[in-house]
Amino acid sequence: MAPAAAATVHRLHRHRLRLLLMLICVASSELVAGVHGQLDSVGFISIDCGIADGGGYSDESTHGLRYVPDAGFVDAGAGLNAGINPPYTDRNMAERYLTVRYFPGAGAGAAARGGCYTLRQLSPGGRYLVRASFYYGNYDGAISRLPVVFDLHLGVNRWTTVNVTAPDATYIFEAVASPPADFLQVCLVNIGMGTPFISGLDLRSLKAEIYPEATVKQSLLLLNHDRPTARFAFNRYQFWRPATDYKIFRYPYDPYDRLWQPYGDDSSWTNVTTTAAVDVSNISRSDGPSPILRSAATPANGTRLDFSWSSPEDDDRPPSPSTGNGSSGGITYLLLLYFAEVQRLPSDAARLFDILVDGAAGQRRYAPKYLSAEVVRTTVQGAGQHVVSLVATPDSTLPPILNGLEIYSVQPMAELATNSRDAKAMMAIREKYELKKNWMGDPCAPKAFAWHGLNCSYSSSDPAWITALNLSSSVLNGAVDISFGDLKSLQYLDLSNNSLSGPIPDFLAQMPALKLLDLSSNKLSGSIPPDLLQKRQNGSLVLRIGNNANLCDDGSTCQPKSKRSKRILAIATAAPIAVATLLFVAAVVILQRRRNKQDTWMANNTRPRSNVFKNRQFTYKDLKLITANFKEEIGQGGFGSVFLGYLEDGSPVAVKMCSKTSSQGDKEFLAEAQHLTRVHHRNLVSLIGYCKDKKHLALVYECMQGGNLEDRLRGEASTAAPLTWHERLKIALDSANGLEYLHKSCQPPLIHRDVKTRNILLSGDLEAKIADFGLTKAFAGDLMTHVTTQPAGTLGYMDPEYYNTCRLSEKSDVYSFGVVLLELVTGRPPAVPVAGDDGEMSVHLAVWARQKLSEGDIESVADAAMGGAGYDVNSVWKVAELALRCKELPSRERPAMADVVAELRECLELEAARAMRWYGGGGSSCSTTTNNVSAASVDALSEAQVGELKQDSVLELGPR
Repeated sequence: MAPAAAATVHRLHRHRLRLLLMLICVASSELVAGVHGQLDSVGFISIDCGIADGGGYSDESTHGLRYVPDAGFVDAGAGLNAGINPPYTDRNMAERYLTVRYFPGAGAGAAARGGCYTLRQLSPGGRYLVRASFYYGNYDGAISRLPVVFDLHLGVNRWTTVNVTAPDATYIFEAVASPPADFLQVCLVNIGMGTPFISGLDLRSLKAEIYPEATVKQSLLLLNHDRPTARFAFNRYQFWRPATDYKIFRYPYDPYDRLWQPYGDDSSWTNVTTTAAVDVSNISRSDGPSPILRSAATPANGTRLDFSWSSPEDDDRPPSPSTGNGSSGGITYLLLLYFAEVQRLPSDAARLFDILVDGAAGQRRYAPKYLSAEVVRTTVQGAGQHVVSLVATPDSTLPPILNGLEIYSVQPMAELATNSRDAKAMMAIREKYELKKNWMGDPCAPKAFAWHGLNCSYSSSDPAWITALNLSSSVLNGAVDISFGDLKSLQYLDLSNNSLSGPIPDFLAQMPALKLLDLSSNKLSGSIPPDLLQKRQNGSLVLRIGNNANLCDDGSTCQPKSKRSKRILAIATAAPIAVATLLFVAAVVILQRRRNKQDTWMANNTRPRSNVFKNRQFTYKDLKLITANFKEEIGQGGFGSVFLGYLEDGSPVAVKMCSKTSSQGDKEFLAEAQHLTRVHHRNLVSLIGYCKDKKHLALVYECMQGGNLEDRLRGEASTAAPLTWHERLKIALDSANGLEYLHKSCQPPLIHRDVKTRNILLSGDLEAKIADFGLTKAFAGDLMTHVTTQPAGTLGYMDPEYYNTCRLSEKSDVYSFGVVLLELVTGRPPAVPVAGDDGEMSVHLAVWARQKLSEGDIESVADAAMGGAGYDVNSVWKVAELALRCKELPSRERPAMADVVAELRECLELEAARAMRWYGGGGSSCSTTTNNVSAASVDALSEAQVGELKQDSVLELGPR
């Protein structure tokens, strides 16, 4: 190799090495940063509140558990750090008690969140032990202001009140919680009685079989009750005699790092111990032996062991839903008693005892197993004093024993948080734009602490949804964050008067509920997404984009104004040259076209791909090539056969050929082609082109690979799974949107006249589009209520009023769509066979459904293919009622398509909420909600209405 080449190679190697080292450094820094806010390698989060960011240490007392700063968990900028002051800096205490984070200035004289910690990357529905620790230590030099009192919240529910009365006392609170989302928040709430502060916060992952009583709907709070013999107030005890060493067992002796404190000396009991290992596999699978249960308390003299507790004075919780008991105080306690026989008993000895709770037998003749731990669980209800007694049976030769004890109160999680998707989106927005405001904890709940600038929709049984967000004049910089797109229920979004830059993102047009979007007075640039313009044009969205200097408001590709000005000047300067050039080019093109006798197909194939096929005219030869000589027929209709084809770029298309015997001739063909070129909506099938080549008539439109709705409902698409209720609702809403566009956004408005399940086509991901515009009629909208025309349509879907009077209006489409809705609910065709006096007859689906609904029998109406627990019953009921209203006579009593769209959206939200409850681990009440249907709903289905539809059914269908 030449010296120069070798030097070049050497330089490249050095450059690559530097680049690799840089990448390693970046990756390492990201890895370190990623530790904040999430579980460590043993499934723990251990936070020393108040130490500087970047610190952290291994705790010797726990054999090396890593404690980290709280900067990655607490809201940015919330709170201040401080160290405790002498003489309270006792070096024998754990290091985490030497510092605090405190939250001044929040809610003076009124309740307000002081600060919130967010613990991330959890498993929704999993179980976690959460521990908060507090040591005042005169950190603020204001010891004379004690006591300090503030509330502690677990998620959006009150956990406990922290009442700090002594500067050198340690206050420890533990809870077992099951978060509904993949994060859990712990918040300090200022109640106007001093500044909230915290010393440490821990989270420990628990196995699935541990504390099954803790669910998404209720948490377990470790009882805080002072005992004269115990050092701390938390009620989890082991029964080793303290002797000279006050021993608290925790990790690694307890794999979940629970704190087991000594019960303390009590003259009424002694203890028995063993050096052998105690098997704890019955308590928790896979956990190794522990010294905690190798010692047990037993009566010093006698055959009885008693212990008691009383309710905290401030406990005013409502009745626990797990018990349904409205007992005094509304409190339920969970008592866990741990037993293991630590003495090998001779054959003539026996240890048998009864477990009594407030004098009532909880378990008779219990016998602990030798060196094998068990836990006995019992619940105690009501406030006041409670006593648990272990009493030896008459035939027992040995007194009772007790190895461990825990007492929890059961806390209903009655306050519902914001749904997790919205909450995570808002937290991401807060972090992206470094928003302070009062944005701490959950965005919507509790209502008193809802974030400023938000409107939320609350339900008694479902999480809250964010419906409006006002961030006007909030000093937002940079791009519009993608997290806004996750707010699926957002109706109003105001981002005006900020410094947002870059293009308007496409995802804003995909927000399904958005009604108003204000982006005015920013620094946005480029073109407006076409879908946003379409929504503005059809009236479904109010879009404000003024005072964005570099933004084009016509959807075209554009330049910033400064560049556009230069372009205008350049064009003006070069105008004479341009004119001459254009004339020359035009002449060349004309001559070229005259000489060019190549095949039309080849000419089309050489055009740019972007807009080649929009309203393109095909020859019959083109169609033969596209369809491989009409090889695969995929459908039949009144117009003729439909064939599968493929364009030059491989895109599938449907080619509808007009047959020679079609009753729909040139007139209908031209009408359909004309209408399809006019309508442009995501829920209307798109025309690609047409053919009018001598006697050959055809339409070429986008191929909907999911087939038509009729075949899908009837099971003709045999390889596809039955449609779920959620999918059916989405199809209904898509179809209604398409019809509403025809009625309200087309000029002049259009009436489809042949709405039916066969004319609703589905994409591969079940997006629905209205098809077959051969019978569509235009009318003058506001200038005219109807048009007079010869009735046309499909039997079973045709409006009886239109059939009898020849007066066609948009309510005729509403009638037909009502039949479609009934088919989606029931899975049945418009003609339903029933037994009559003259044998089997067919009645209209509406008559059959109305009769069933009048009996309150929604489950027999709903399609069995959806599964009994696969839908929200109230949602199905509402759609069935809507379908019947669509068929009201006279037609003026029917809703407009805009009203149908609004109601279907509400039904879809009901079903989405049910699905969230079901998949979120909260169980499902769907299969048992039939009896909750209101009496008013049943009364609305009067006998008169049933009778009214009998004529309907004869007119439309007649006997079979």
